[in-house]
Amino acid sequence: MIEQVVPDTARVMVDFTQMKSFGQDPLILESGEGIRVTDVFGKTYIDGLSGVFTVNLGHGVQEIIDVAAEQARKIAFTAPTMATNPAALRFADFLIGITPEQYSTVKFFSGGSEANEAAIKLARQYWMQAGHPRKYKVISRYRSYHGGTGHAMAASAQTAWKWKFEPYAPGFIHVTPPARPACAACRSAAGCTLACVDLIEQAIVEEHEETVAAVIAEPVMLSAGVHVPHPDYFPRLREICDRHNVLLIYDEIITGFGRTGRLFGAERVGAWPDILSCGKGISGGYAPLSAILIADRVSEAFWGEPEAGVQFWAGHTFGGNPVACAVGEAAVRRLLDHDLIGNADRVGDYMAERIADAATRQPAIAEVRGLGMLRGVAFTGPIGHQVYDAARRRGLLTRPGADWLALAPPLCTTRDEVDEIVAILEAAVGEVEPASRHAGQTVSNESYAGSRKS
Repeated sequence: MIEQVVPDTARVMVDFTQMKSFGQDPLILESGEGIRVTDVFGKTYIDGLSGVFTVNLGHGVQEIIDVAAEQARKIAFTAPTMATNPAALRFADFLIGITPEQYSTVKFFSGGSEANEAAIKLARQYWMQAGHPRKYKVISRYRSYHGGTGHAMAASAQTAWKWKFEPYAPGFIHVTPPARPACAACRSAAGCTLACVDLIEQAIVEEHEETVAAVIAEPVMLSAGVHVPHPDYFPRLREICDRHNVLLIYDEIITGFGRTGRLFGAERVGAWPDILSCGKGISGGYAPLSAILIADRVSEAFWGEPEAGVQFWAGHTFGGNPVACAVGEAAVRRLLDHDLIGNADRVGDYMAERIADAATRQPAIAEVRGLGMLRGVAFTGPIGHQVYDAARRRGLLTRPGADWLALAPPLCTTRDEVDEIVAILEAAVGEVEPASRHAGQTVSNESYAGSRKS
């Protein structure tokens, strides 16, 4: 038998992962096809997280690969400070054509952090040019994550991910998120009171609306544990922002391009933003790409003569890259032409039903949350990472939190493949839960009182 040699990973930092422990059991993926990926040792896994909420089309789609190669043969790079290219122009026009009419302008970037960073900068520069130079503060929610760059990280509020880099620039205000059960704004109430969205209005008033530039929010809070807000949350937030002359930014890096069973999460939550930030699934993972879609009322402030100096003073080397934009257009067209968004809606609901059925046999599963092909499985105790490990051993990759786990397979996933995913998940929970009790871990149902599906 040929002995497997573990490659040396000591020179590579893997995101958010301890280098030493990663090297002891590394996940080194070499190839992919459909919803499956294979590591360098020949072990195959179901990609239950679409890479990282990105590979919406599935792996190995030759049509998209061919588009990238064809564009690279024409021209692979154009300087974003002095030029654009036909691929970027075509894709911008296409995006404007499939979104509500208020969106008239697109700016491209190469990652979600860049897009959210730019959205915040755009909001601040907009108010300066609109005659309100004191409006610079940004309100976001605790337990949110908007990216790893300066302003995006300052707007985020995941303690473990940001505290080592403090202090941040001033002007970022955080409020309680809509994360039921155990929402801090209404935890003593029988149901959601929307107190959390009222706290945003209170923050605007207390900070003084003439100092507040924007509110940034995710339609579904992923990093907080896949929380879907009350149906009235975003319509009320839209009204609050309009009433107080504050821009509304949606972070749709994860929820965009079919993940929730709609093209954008905005369609799910019943209100649209002034600036919509998107990434990840925009290219299906076949090229680094992100964008912000800008409503007329905002973009008009950046239209002027050179001497006015009102152009947006922000950009990145690979923004509007021709290969990435060609891939992006092909990826979004494939989503629409092959009804992958509809499939995400239908099969995503089926996945939630199957997990709820598994919960009847696995008491450690407390709740199933989410929309479309973005689902969170909440546990009655802090077993998320153990369940991740057990599922990986069985050939399923997921995203763990302390007491929850995210499932977000490619939008092309079939019902039969969902059955396989849920069977592995149920087996993993069944392995971990008795071991947790034996280890003396206390399982508390307080946080999920009344939330378990019957």
